[in-house]
Amino acid sequence: MSETAQAVLPVEQPAPAPRRATPPPGTVLYLDGVSVVFDGFRALNNLSLLLTEGELRAVIGPNGAGKTTMMDVITGKTRPTEGIVRYREMDLTKLDEAAIANLGIGRKFQKPTVFDALTVFENLELALKAPRGPWACLRWVLGREAKARIEATMEEIGLTARAQDRAAILSHGQRQWLEIGMLLMQDPEVLLVDEPVAGMTDQETEHTAALLRRICDGKRSVVVVEHDLEFVRALGCKVTVLCEGTLLSEGSIDHVQNDPRVIEVYLGR
Repeated sequence: MSETAQAVLPVEQPAPAPRRATPPPGTVLYLDGVSVVFDGFRALNNLSLLLTEGELRAVIGPNGAGKTTMMDVITGKTRPTEGIVRYREMDLTKLDEAAIANLGIGRKFQKPTVFDALTVFENLELALKAPRGPWACLRWVLGREAKARIEATMEEIGLTARAQDRAAILSHGQRQWLEIGMLLMQDPEVLLVDEPVAGMTDQETEHTAALLRRICDGKRSVVVVEHDLEFVRALGCKVTVLCEGTLLSEGSIDHVQNDPRVIEVYLGR
């Protein structure tokens, strides 16, 4: 059952936090006072979040905390009832999903969506950011620069040796890395990654943590929604804890793990 569909008693809405006229310099993604109400249930409740350039951020919280709804709002799948949602100077509440993706916000869902019948190389080629009109597709020829970019991405995600293998025979972890690579081919500035290590082996989990740290190379920002706290620790980044649609705690993994409120509503379960 999705977070937005769970039957949870509504909570009392806190007093709205003071809003900024503009986000601070260096901000790439900015949510302020965001609420989403479904038939009286507040899936998000006055939520604020600020992501800076090149930042890696982990978002954790119990089921129904609003993590998926937050990503739905950022990507245009769900319209907020109220609040500010901006990517740099762009108001995301006025754009649809396709327009937001074209701006440079990529999203990876928990279940990988790769093309099983195609090879690793072909999946990345298909995802390459390029003109998609009918004539452009008919005249498409893989040039030297595009090929080099595909090869660089395969190296980055650790699948160079599997370039000519069909995606169907990859392990679960390798399929996850391939989908991350397909997102990278679109040259996004912000990546939203949903539970990337669910079902992975310990070795695959370590590889994924290293991959996500590399992706944040000063040009890209990444938000990772995850339940595995050891994986979150391996990311070595700032952690945001959501509960009942609002921000409960924020800071280092040690800080949030020792926060009595987080222990009560999440870690103590």
